[in-house]
Amino acid sequence: MDAMRILMDEHQSLAAIIHAIRHMIGEIGAGRLQPDHKLLEAMVHYLDAYPEKRHHPKEDEFLFGPLRARTHDADAALDRLEAEHGQAEARIAVLEAAVKAYAQDPAGAFESFKRAFEDYAAFYRSHMMTEEREVLPLIRKHFTAEDWDKANAGFVADDPLSGTRATARAGEEDFAHIFSRLVAAAPAPIGLGAGPYKG
Repeated sequence: MDAMRILMDEHQSLAAIIHAIRHMIGEIGAGRLQPDHKLLEAMVHYLDAYPEKRHHPKEDEFLFGPLRARTHDADAALDRLEAEHGQAEARIAVLEAAVKAYAQDPAGAFESFKRAFEDYAAFYRSHMMTEEREVLPLIRKHFTAEDWDKANAGFVADDPLSGTRATARAGEEDFAHIFSRLVAAAPAPIGLGAGPYKG
């Protein structure tokens, strides 16, 4: 099932970026790593532009909406997930402000950035676990062949990691390329250590 494969690939890429930021924060806090502010800002941008603007709309349209039409078993979880999707702009704004403040005041704003990131990471872990443990099993149980056909087509047509988009727009970001650049610049062992990030 293409939709499920792409969904899990997207979750794994998001988890990888979150893990990379957490590792970097730990190393910076321990004095073993000099901060690469451009890399941190690029990673936070990725968390906004990828999941919030590309990943969540697909879930809402091709998975959550059709599931509601098939069963009420997922209503509580879907209400929570869709509300969280709706709060994306405010949630990412807090993290963006924290990473920018940290770049302007590395000594004074590190702890605030660390707290803002840990809040975001904890939210995202809970969010993805709700999807994977509560909602995806119900999708597998209740989706019809027609539901799967539409979901698979929708996810394949907009698979950021493979560079596909049903209606490509000028200036749209190539997430597969961006992800590769982030991994290349990130310090070992989470990346290839080719930093600093050039932007």
